[in-house]
Amino acid sequence: MADTEDFDVVVIGGGPGGSATAGLLAQQGHKVLVLEKEKFPRYHIGESLITGSMPTIEALGLREKLDRMGYVRKYGGTLLWGRNQGAWDFRFTEASEYEYTFQVRRADFDSVLLGRARELGALVIEEATVQDVLFDGDRAVGVRFQRKGDAEPTTVGSKLVVDASGQQHLLPRKLDLIEYHNDLRNLAVWAYFQGCNRYSGTRWGDTLTENRPHGWFWFIPLSDGTVSVGYVTPIEEFKKSGKTLEELHASELAAADEITSLTAPATRVSGYRTIKDWSYTCKKFYGPGWALVGDAAAFIDPLLSTGVGLTLRGSLGLFETANLALRNPDQEAALYERYERNYREFLNSLLEFVRFFYDRTKSKEDYFEAAQQSIDPKRLRPRKIDFARMLSGVSGMRDIFDGPLALRAFRDSDAPQTPDTLAG
Repeated sequence: MADTEDFDVVVIGGGPGGSATAGLLAQQGHKVLVLEKEKFPRYHIGESLITGSMPTIEALGLREKLDRMGYVRKYGGTLLWGRNQGAWDFRFTEASEYEYTFQVRRADFDSVLLGRARELGALVIEEATVQDVLFDGDRAVGVRFQRKGDAEPTTVGSKLVVDASGQQHLLPRKLDLIEYHNDLRNLAVWAYFQGCNRYSGTRWGDTLTENRPHGWFWFIPLSDGTVSVGYVTPIEEFKKSGKTLEELHASELAAADEITSLTAPATRVSGYRTIKDWSYTCKKFYGPGWALVGDAAAFIDPLLSTGVGLTLRGSLGLFETANLALRNPDQEAALYERYERNYREFLNSLLEFVRFFYDRTKSKEDYFEAAQQSIDPKRLRPRKIDFARMLSGVSGMRDIFDGPLALRAFRDSDAPQTPDTLAG
C-alpha cells in the first residue's frame, strides 16, 4: 500500500460496528479500508444478541450462515425482576417478524463479520494500530497507522473516517466528546460454567436476568455446552462489600434464586473476567469527514443485552447515510444530522427505560407501561408487546429513508442500489 493511497472510507476497528459498516459500503462500490489493531479471532464479551440485530445480519447476507454455525437460538428472555412475582418471560415473536436470534461466541461471530467485510470488497488490515486521525482544518481527511512489523507508519487519505474503535473511542477522546452517565457506574464479573440445568422448549436459549439486592445476574447459554454467568453491581456497592470481585460473584451466586438452581449441578470451567460497565454517550456522533458508530458513539448499561444489537442497528443507519452522502456531498451535513438524531433518539429511549428498569420495586406491568410510554405513547399496541419490542431493539430508530430529504437524495443518486440498501 502506497503511503499516499486514498480511500472513500477508512474504518477504525473491525468489531461488529466496523465490519458491518465497511462491508455494506464496499458492497455498494465504495473503496473501504478497515484497520483492526488485534488479530482475529479474539475474545470479547457481549454474547447475547437481540432481534434488532437481524436486519443488518440479513443485509450482509449472513442469516443462513449463522443458522448453519449451530449457535444457540434465542427466542426471548426470562426475568426474575421487580416485585416478588417469580420468573416471567417474553418472546421475540410478540414484537417482530423475527422468531429468534442467537447466543454467540463473539470470537467466532466477530470473525464471520470481519470475513464478510473482506468478501464484500473491503481491504482489511489486522494488527494495525491507528495512531491519529488527520485533519485539514476541522475536516477529517485520513489516518496514520502502524502495522505490526513495519518500521514506519503509513498515512492514507479518505473522504470519511468511521470510528468504530469501541471503548477505546479514539476520536471521542481526541475531540473531548465523552459524557459519562454517573448513575450507571457499574462493574461486571463473570465466568463460564458447564453442566448447568436449562429451561425447556423455546426458553432453552433464553438469557436469564435475575435481580439481587445490590446488583443483578446474567445467565447466557452457549452452543458448546457452557453458560456465561455474570454479576453486575455499582462500583460503590463493590467497594462497600469488602470482597474481591471473585468473592462477590461466588457469594451472590450462592444466595440467588433462579440462577442458583440452574447452576447447582454445574462446574466452573474458566477463570473470572471483569470489566467496568460505565455508561456514556458522546456529545456528537459526526463532524466534517468523520462519524462514530457502536461503542465509540455510546455505551448503554448491559442490562437489556442491547450492546451488539444497538451497534448493528447503528451500522445499518450509518451505511445508509454514508452511501448517500458520498454520492451527494452537498447534502452531507443534513444527512449526518438525520443519522445522529435518529440514533440518539433510540439511545435516549433505551437509557430512560434502563434507568426505570433498575427500580426493582415495580411490577412487570409497570415495566410494560414504561415501555409503552417510551415507544408507543398513542397506545397502538398492547403494553406487553411494546415491552417485547423495546427489549428486541426493533423500535425507537426511524428508518433513514423516512423523510423527504433522504428520499430525494436516494432518487437523485445514479449509484447502483439493492434491496439490501433499504434493510432495517
